[in-house]
Amino acid sequence: MKFLAAAAICAAAILVPSAGASPRSGNLSATKDCTGFTGGPGSYCTITSSNLAAIEVGSSILYLQPAALLTPQGTDVVLDPPGPGNNVAYGNCSLAVGHCSFWGGTGKFTWFHASVAVSFLSGPNWAWTGTYSFTPED
Repeated sequence: MKFLAAAAICAAAILVPSAGASPRSGNLSATKDCTGFTGGPGSYCTITSSNLAAIEVGSSILYLQPAALLTPQGTDVVLDPPGPGNNVAYGNCSLAVGHCSFWGGTGKFTWFHASVAVSFLSGPNWAWTGTYSFTPED
């Protein structure tokens, strides 16, 4: 009988996500400081707030073709959180259309997808508002 009770408790623990676990999809809200964006090679912005644990404060968004940011095609970007590990997300951003999208990455960004509207706040500060998911393509 004790074995069945222990098995039931273990099964319940497996089925119920822990309080610290991130949901697999939801709304995404973040702000970034673009003081590091010069328009030239190596331009970047830094995440200053995020409601998604995977996108840590201090993460960098590196713009691979910064001059193209103002075109409808935009520029490819790499989202790189601080700290060790191979954790990056790949995407594209265009200020001409006010949109960034992400479609996967490595480490904790495997299966990451996001679609966010980009809006100007003030000074070098910008906001992302949209949705995200961590689901494989069908």
